[in-house]
Order: sequence, then structure tokens, then C-alpha cells
Amino acid sequence: CPRQYGFINTCLKSLVVEKFGEETWIKLRDAAGVQDTFLTYEVYKDEITMQLVAEACRLLGVKPEVVLRQFGEYFFEFCKHSGYDHMLRTLGGNLFEFTENLDALHSYLALSYKEMNAPSFRVERNPDGSMLLHYYSDRRGLSHIVPGIIGAVAKDFFNSEITMEIVSQLEELERTGKKEHVVFLVTQWPAVAARSSKTGPFPRAQSLQPLANRRNAMIWIKEPLHQKRPSLSFSMRRSHWETIRGLVHLGKGKLLRGFQPVYPTTLNIDLKTFCQAFPFHIVFDEQLVVHQAGVNLQRIVPGLQTVSIHLDLYFSIVHPEVTFTISSIRKFINSHFVLQTRRDMMPEAWKDRPMLQLRGQMIWMPSLDCMLYQASPLLRSLQELEERDMHISDIAPHDVTRDLILLNQQRLAEMELSSQLERKKEELRLLSQHLEEERRKTENLLYAMLPKHVANQLKEGKTVEAGEFKECTILFSDVVTFTNICSLCEPIQIVLMLNSMYLRFDRLTTVHNVYKVETIGDAYMVVGGVPIPVSSHAERVANFALGMILAAREVINPVTGGPIQIRVGLHSGPVLAGVVGEKMPRYCLFGDTVNTASRMESHGLPDKIHLSPTVYQALKNKSFIIQERGEIEVKGKGRMTTYFLERNTGVSEQQIMGLSDLETGARQQDSQMSYQPSLHRPAPQRQRMDDLCLIPMKYGDSLSDPPSSSHMCEPQTCTAIKPRDSESYGSLHSDDQSEDGGVDQLKDTDEFGQTAVKFTEKHIDDLKSDSHVDTEEQHVITGVIKSVCWLTQ
Repeated sequence: CPRQYGFINTCLKSLVVEKFGEETWIKLRDAAGVQDTFLTYEVYKDEITMQLVAEACRLLGVKPEVVLRQFGEYFFEFCKHSGYDHMLRTLGGNLFEFTENLDALHSYLALSYKEMNAPSFRVERNPDGSMLLHYYSDRRGLSHIVPGIIGAVAKDFFNSEITMEIVSQLEELERTGKKEHVVFLVTQWPAVAARSSKTGPFPRAQSLQPLANRRNAMIWIKEPLHQKRPSLSFSMRRSHWETIRGLVHLGKGKLLRGFQPVYPTTLNIDLKTFCQAFPFHIVFDEQLVVHQAGVNLQRIVPGLQTVSIHLDLYFSIVHPEVTFTISSIRKFINSHFVLQTRRDMMPEAWKDRPMLQLRGQMIWMPSLDCMLYQASPLLRSLQELEERDMHISDIAPHDVTRDLILLNQQRLAEMELSSQLERKKEELRLLSQHLEEERRKTENLLYAMLPKHVANQLKEGKTVEAGEFKECTILFSDVVTFTNICSLCEPIQIVLMLNSMYLRFDRLTTVHNVYKVETIGDAYMVVGGVPIPVSSHAERVANFALGMILAAREVINPVTGGPIQIRVGLHSGPVLAGVVGEKMPRYCLFGDTVNTASRMESHGLPDKIHLSPTVYQALKNKSFIIQERGEIEVKGKGRMTTYFLERNTGVSEQQIMGLSDLETGARQQDSQMSYQPSLHRPAPQRQRMDDLCLIPMKYGDSLSDPPSSSHMCEPQTCTAIKPRDSESYGSLHSDDQSEDGGVDQLKDTDEFGQTAVKFTEKHIDDLKSDSHVDTEEQHVITGVIKSVCWLTQ
């Protein structure tokens, strides 16, 4: 299939990025399904370019010819900036000569880019000064690039404007390959004339008059056919030496207006010398009969020494792809011709060698009715020279092919080095991108264990000082009858149930922007107002607690098959927070507030949110419905008047859960499968839970909005965000020294420092205060938690 070098795709990417931005290129690249970077000397399939062009038309909403024309204009500038500026400027003194020599440029580039399949151009000058540009290509549908390139060349190099109209478009029959053949009518006029026509009487009309440009070459100016007026002329500024060279004929001192060559009366060279001086030339007539050939070519192809042999028996035309007839050759007389020897006509020694190719010029000799093919061996490197068992001495000393082989050998080595550097650069870019992704993963894991500002300080090697927070609200929760569940279920069922519950709780921390301290067994600890102080800490934690009750209904009890029940307790007060430890640093809370919040949870009721007096005082003037429980005995605290939080009338349940109305149905359907008695949850259900987008709640002291007089919480109208499955894990601490003595701490930690299960003094105190749990059940619970620790290792 047709292929092309990455230089073309790199140019197309540069055009999109420069004109439309990096984001548009990313969309275009993803839509076309291609890679992001193309290596200059790497060969890619044509389909990649075609896909990019097609997707660009669809994405930008424009026609293909518009995209291709703009690409042609940009391709010319891209080539100039890539180091081909001087090479392009030296192709010709006017647009006709420039276009006529494009094939020669492609031939030169093919020495380095061996697999280049370039288009071919042929130019015909019309009597009125316009020209017909014939475009041949193996690639269909790309002809609109040509007006963009030629127009940019005319404007930049020759200070002129052009119009290009398609005269015909067909499949070329004269050539051996199935080429797309498009003929353009090119009309040119000076740019100054184009500008003046906007305000003055100079029209862009249909006849042409010659005008000498700065190089004394001929360009053309339009003038109406129906107007009979003197020829227009413009003074072109010429340098001093250009004027002298145009007027003085050296040697005779005569002033001349032009150059007239002088030919000898007879050819002063004999045939033997001519055949030795041009060792690879061929002279043949209209019937392709060979009349003479160079000496070295006769040595390599002995059949040429036979009288009246036909050239097409020994050679085939490689470029241009035309039929081997004198009429086809004369039609492409201005193109360079590449002939290749036929293997079946070569000597036995050449059977295993690559065929010899000749590159040269066809010159028609009218007086003899013969064609002169003046050529040289087409060799790109010393390796190709050796493969054909040839030497530098086989090439005539005056032939620059000798120098070209040596110079191109060095250039090929430089290109190979450049290609290797380009590949290494791409590998380093991909490696850097991969390292950046891994760094983000590592940071996310670190931020899941510690508050972000604390983690950043530790990364910088700084000591994190403990801080006192005068106001915060702490929440504890646990599962009702967790002991019975542990005694009747397999350990893996406990792990799956807790994981299902904690995933829902973790998402709620994102909705209400509260800080998850840690989990211990079935206990879940959250704090509001730490580590970032906010005045709405009590409202945030209260709404989070309401969300916990709703989320718990979606978690199935493996024993009863119904929803689990949880107890929730809240308390507000001051705490001291700081980082403890080096190997596994934890952000811990200390103070009596922690212990009191734990007592609120342990003295609570199933599916109730138990509030301390301080939390009640913070919420009583808000939109929360609170029921007084009365005065109860709290272990270690004496008699306290406590309260139950019923609901929040200011927001809906969907807003508390961070869901939109459309997501509520999917959430409810998903809850039917929230617990699976197997190790692997169904992939679609797990993916749906992970991809669920949450809408954060907006509070009066949100960072995105200035504080308002009302602290009523409202649904956030900002963009939905993806939840994190876990926030930071700390430790539970209390200033209340237990009188019960021994403390069992069972913990299981993997190499990343994530706590799987803990069992602490708080739970022992809670078990002792629970009238439904006896000593035997306490031992059962301890055994189950040990089993869970073992399974999670």
C-alpha cells in the first residue's frame, strides 16, 4: 500500500496546533485513532493522513478542498522553516521554471528518502502567457494541495498572485501506472497589480503581456482582450551589476540587449572520445533503435554492442511512469528519466545483483531525428556501489555523481543518527509521561493517607507541628449487631459487606467535604473543621450523617438479607491534631471531644443520629429537624441531655447523597446488587458505581463563594466531580483513660501503609456497655477480626 514519511503528518499536526490549538489536535488525533507523534524519517501508511484530513473536515465543519488548500500553504512555510528555504529558492527564476524543476527536487530528495513516492509535475506554456500545470499522483483526492503550495510559492518567491482552475481531471492513459491526472490552468500577475486593481483601473483580465522581473526572466500581466491599449510596463529596480551584465558583452565591448550563443561550424570531437567522456550515454531513434552508447554502459550491458538492437528490450522506464515510446518521452522531455536494466537481458554475473539504474536527461536532436539520453548511474551510497560490483573510477571524473555518492553517504549517516535521536526523544517523552502518571498515582495514594498540606510538608522534609482546633465536629458510626453477624458469617462475607458500606461513606466525604480520619473494624470516624477550619463544620457532618443512614439502606446484611443498621454519634468541641510516627505517619486527633463523640455513638440507637448538646446548639437554628431524647447516663460523663437528628428540610435526599435526579434511579437499581456473597463483584455493577459522578453540596463558607449571613446548605451548582474511593486514614485517640486495663490492637497493614482492620479500647468499652453482648461473644468477635486480618494479608 502507498506509504509516506512522517514529515507530512508532523506538518499536519503543526498546522492544527498552530491554527486551532492543542485541544483540537487531541480531539482530531483521538477521532482518527492515530498516535500523537510522528518520526520524520519513519514511513507511515497513507491511511493515517487520509483519516486525519477526513476527521479535520468533520471536526471543523469545512470541505476537504478548503483543508487541503490551507495545508498546502502551510506545508510550503513548514518546509522553509525545516531548512529547505535556500533549496526551494534556487529551483527557478520564475514560477514556470520553479514548477518545471519540482521533479528534479523530488529526485534529489529520493536519494535520502528511498521510499518517497512523490507526485510528478509537467508544465506547458500557452501562447497568451498562462500555463497548464499537469499533476500526476498515485494518491487520489489530494490535488487541492497543489494550488495552496503554488500560490504560496508565487507570493513569497516571485511577489505575484495566481489563480488556478481545474481544466480536466482524469485517470492518465499515457502512463504505465494508474495515476490521477489533474490539469490546472495557472494565470499569474504581479502582486502590485493585484493590490492596485482594488482601487484603480487595472483589471484582472484575460490576456497577458510580458514583463521583465528582477532576474530579467519573463512573467506575465493580465489585460482585457477588448481593450486596445499600449502594453503596461513597470520599472523594476535592478542592482548595478545586473545592469552591467545585461548590457556589456565581455571581450568585444559592444552593448547588447541579449545573449546569442555561438556554435562551431563542425563538431570538434571524435566519436571515440565522446563515448569515453560520456560513458553512460545512449543515442536512439524514433523506433528506439540504439545507434551508439557509452563505453562503460557497453561493458555492463554487453547487448548494446549488438547492431540495431531496440532499447526497450534491455531497459524499462522507472520514472516518469510512461510507456516506452518516443512520443511519450517527448511529452515529458523536461522531466528527468530513470531507466533500469531488465534482469533477463543482463549477464549471468548480474543475476544476484540489484539492477543498474541510470538517471539523466532526454534531449531531442531534430537534425538527426534521434534522442540523446545523457545519464549517470543512480547510486545513493557506497554500499549500492559495492552491491553492483562497481567503483568510483567507473564514473567520469567530470560527473558530480562521484561527489554525490560520497556526500550522500555522510548525509545518510547523519540521517540515521538523527532518526535514532528522534526515537530516543520519543521514548523519553513517553517515559516522562509514564513517570508523571505514576507520580500522580503516588501523590493520590499519599493524599489518601494524610491531608494534602501535611503530605506536602513531609515530602519537603519539614516537621509538621501539632495544631489546636477550637471548634470541630466529630462523628463515629458502627454496625448494629455486628457481633452476631461476625459469628454467623464467613470472614470474606464480612469483608465484602464492610467494603460495600465504606465505599458509599467515602463518596459522601467528597460531597460534604469532611475529613475521614480512619476506620476500625465496623467503626467509621469523620471530622468536620479539621484540617481546614470551616464555620459550617456541624452542618457538614450532620448532612454527612443523614447520608450515612440513607447509604446504609443499600448495604445488605448477609445474615438477614435485609439492609444493615448503623448507629451514629456526633459531638462538637476542641481537639489537638498532629502527625504521629515516621515509618507510617498518621494524622491523629487528641482530646476529650473524641471520647465524647465515641460515647454518643455507643449510647445511640439503631438507624438514629445521636447528638450531644454542643452539636444541638450549633444546629438548632438551622433547617434541621431535631428531637430531644432526654437525659441519659453517659459512661465517664455522667448525666447528659442528648438529641436525635431526624432530617434536613432545606435539601432533598438526592442532594444529600450528591446525586442528580437522573442518577437516583440507577443508584436504587444498583443497590439491589450492593452485596454479593462472592469474592468478585460483577464488573458492570462495579464500574457503574466507580463512574458515578457526585455533586458537592454548597455551604455558606465554601471556598468558591464568600461567606453569607445564612449558613443554610444548598445544592452545589458547580461541575460534578469524580469521587475518591478513600480519603486519608488516621487513628482514633482519646484523652479519656480507660479503667479496663488491657487493650487489644489487631492491625494488618500492607506495604502501602493502608490499615485493614483495627480493634481498640473503644470497641472493648462498647462491648462491655452493650447488654446484648456477653464475654463469650467478645471472644468470638476477636477471633473473627483475626481471621479478617489474615484474609486481607
